[in-house]
Amino acid sequence: MVSIQLSTRALLLALGVLVGLWMLFQLWQIVVIVAAAFIFMAALLPFVDWMTRHHIHRVVAVLILLLGFLLIAAGVVVLVVPPLIEETRDVKETLPEDAARMDELLSRLGIESDLEQRVSEIDWGRLASGRTAVNVGQRVIVGVLSFITIVVLTAYLLVDAPRLSRFLYQFVSPGHEPDVQRFLGSLRRVVGGYIRGQFITSIVIAVFTTGVMLALQLPNAVAFGVFAAIADIIPLVGAFLAVGPPVLVALQESPAKAVIVLIALLAYQQFEDRFLTPRVYGATLNLPPLIVLIAVLIGGELFGIAGILLALPAAAVARVLLDYYMERRTVATTVPGPRDDVLAPDQPHAGEE
Repeated sequence: MVSIQLSTRALLLALGVLVGLWMLFQLWQIVVIVAAAFIFMAALLPFVDWMTRHHIHRVVAVLILLLGFLLIAAGVVVLVVPPLIEETRDVKETLPEDAARMDELLSRLGIESDLEQRVSEIDWGRLASGRTAVNVGQRVIVGVLSFITIVVLTAYLLVDAPRLSRFLYQFVSPGHEPDVQRFLGSLRRVVGGYIRGQFITSIVIAVFTTGVMLALQLPNAVAFGVFAAIADIIPLVGAFLAVGPPVLVALQESPAKAVIVLIALLAYQQFEDRFLTPRVYGATLNLPPLIVLIAVLIGGELFGIAGILLALPAAAVARVLLDYYMERRTVATTVPGPRDDVLAPDQPHAGEE
């Protein structure tokens, strides 16, 4: 008969984990907002520190960064949203004709398709029904409020970063300060490096998409270049979102231009995946593709779009935690000492057998 004994400490630890998971699922929206604020803080903190070293008050430095960020966000909305609405309306009106022309082009290439038939079966009234509009409106409102909350929380974290650091060090045992410093430095490097690397790749795809559309004399090239930059932020799915709208715009001009845009953007995706991303990020993320896929799937299933966006930073943080744990474990195994296993049964007191 197998007897399993657990210590009181292990039972309390298991109970704490279960309670923590329950609270995480109950408060997941708040958790996602706070996590996003910490990620943006890690990315912007080096710039705030640089300005404070150049005799700019910390509050002023944070306000400068946030003002610039809000101006950029407002400019993106003004630049991208109206052309997207206009092109969506145009696509709806000309889609049957465009599908017929695409069928003709594919038939010349020996490819049989029934795009025109499929387009004629689309129920536009159902897609734009009142319930759908209400749901979209609610999601937009929630998204805007969440965005404002993240911005405000990020500002507080940036302003109070020194005070927050002193508060955390109060709970660090004497002599462990260098370990905590190194650990927090790794977190800032990984998360901040990811955000800055993503900014670079988004700029590159925006310039490339804009250049291709300008070369083909397609309308709203800059707007769709910016849209591609935003879509590039979304792991895995973003590549397809960045390709679709420019191809639809080109299809309204001619099927040949649509094919050229499709080939050019797909070729760029290969360039970004195989050449640009490894050199921009370097060893910042160092995550296998399978881990990236699993992280994105889990994030999307648990938290939707927000989970997809935060999947890679969260996976990178998990890697830092694992590296730190393995490093500490290696040190502990090389230095013999008393066993302190949380899953071991309570040690008997003196006189107990």
